[in-house]
Amino acid sequence: MKAAVLQLPSIGMSSTKLYNYIRIAHKKNIKLLLLGEYLLNPFFLELKSMPISMIKELGDHQMAILKELSNKYELTIVAPLVIVKKGEPYKVVVKFGPQSTAYYYQQVLINYAHWNEEKYFANSIEPLKSPLIFSVEGIKFAILNGFELHFDSLWLQASFKGVDCVLLPSVSTFESNKRWQELVKMRAFTHNYYVLRANRIGEYQDGEYRWSFYGDSLLVSPNGEVEAHLGNSEELMIVDLDHEVVKEARRTWGFKEAISKRLDMHGR
Repeated sequence: MKAAVLQLPSIGMSSTKLYNYIRIAHKKNIKLLLLGEYLLNPFFLELKSMPISMIKELGDHQMAILKELSNKYELTIVAPLVIVKKGEPYKVVVKFGPQSTAYYYQQVLINYAHWNEEKYFANSIEPLKSPLIFSVEGIKFAILNGFELHFDSLWLQASFKGVDCVLLPSVSTFESNKRWQELVKMRAFTHNYYVLRANRIGEYQDGEYRWSFYGDSLLVSPNGEVEAHLGNSEELMIVDLDHEVVKEARRTWGFKEAISKRLDMHGR
C-alpha cells in the first residue's frame, strides 16, 4: 500500500496547505498520511503562553477539518494534536479514519528543564500500555509519539502484536538528526518492521535557545535500511509498504521467534 509523510512547519489555524496536499495524496492513491508534531498546533513553549480557551478552539478546529478530509477522500490521517478536556490540555496522536476516530494519549512525555511537557500536559503517569494499533489495506500499524522512541517496552509490545509499521510523529531539534536516524534504524531492524518517522520543519526562538526543526522525515525498512528520507524543506514523501517484506525479514533474522520461545517457557 502507499503511505505518505507531510513535512511542514506549524500551520496554526490555516488549512490551505493541508487541503492542497491531501488532494495531491488522494490523486496518487495514498491510503495513509502521517503528520509531524506541533504542526497543527504552535510549539510547546508557545502553547504555555496561550489561554486554554484558545488552545481548545484551535484543537476543535483542526479536529473538524481532519475528520472532514478523512471522510471526503477516504484517507486515514494520523496527526499529533493538543486537545482540551475539562479545562486541561492533553497531548495526543489522533487516527482519523473514514469510519472512525481513535486517540493515542502520549504515555511518556519529555521532562527536561528547558522542555518540560510532562509538567504542562495533563496526560496521566501510569504503567505503560500497548500503543494504538489499527489496520489499513492489510497493513497493521502502531502509533507512538516521537519521544517514546527511547522506551524499549513500547516497541516490544508493538512487535508481539504483529505490527508491520510503527508510525512515529516527532518534533526533533538541536541537530539530533544523526542520533535519531540511528535509533530509528535500530528499532526497525531489531523488531523487523517498518518505521515511518515524520518530523516538522521551521524555527522557534526562545531567549538563548534557537529551536531549529530539521525535518529528515524517513522510512526505514524491516531490515534496518533507510528507504526514503526528506531534507529540511516542505515536502510530501510517498512510500510503499509491503506485508510480505515484513514476513521475509522476520523469517530471515528470527528475532521474534527466539523471544517467543522463551516467553512460552514461562507460560506467558
